[in-house]
Amino acid sequence: MEKLRIISGKYKGRTLKVPDTKGVHPMGSREKIALFNMINDAVPGNFVLDAFSGSGALGIEAISRGAGLVVFLEKSHVAYRTIIENLESIGEYGRHGIPGCGDAYKILATATDRFGIVIADPPYDKYDPEKIKVVAKVVADPIGILVLSHPGEAPEMPGLKLEKTRSYAGANISVYHHI
Repeated sequence: MEKLRIISGKYKGRTLKVPDTKGVHPMGSREKIALFNMINDAVPGNFVLDAFSGSGALGIEAISRGAGLVVFLEKSHVAYRTIIENLESIGEYGRHGIPGCGDAYKILATATDRFGIVIADPPYDKYDPEKIKVVAKVVADPIGILVLSHPGEAPEMPGLKLEKTRSYAGANISVYHHI
């Protein structure tokens, strides 16, 4: 099983497992560094959603950088179990990290919770620019941030304004704020 490293914060240098399952594509270190450089000041103490979590590496990076609570959403049962193992390995399962197993699109469509930061890194092979708009619904108004990893152009997100986009190889990372 492949391993990832936490790049900064309390758990810097610790390794995380990557689930051996189709569709999980861990974000590279360069992209992860860029993502957190764009939102780093907003992370400490914030309520974070890691949608389409995969290994949970992005949410765990947020925990390492001081997030108050991270909720993980992952559809794959294999990946969900890996998130639990990764949270247990750093002592954060149930403390600052709460994993959930299910389809993020369906869960977010009816969700009533709001998050200060929403990190969405959906599988690119099933990426749908219309369907992904459901994540905008759970970004806290007026101060919430959405960070979206996506192929191609940044989609318009309802109620949110695109602040910046950074491109790395075939991936783009866009940051949105409320209008």
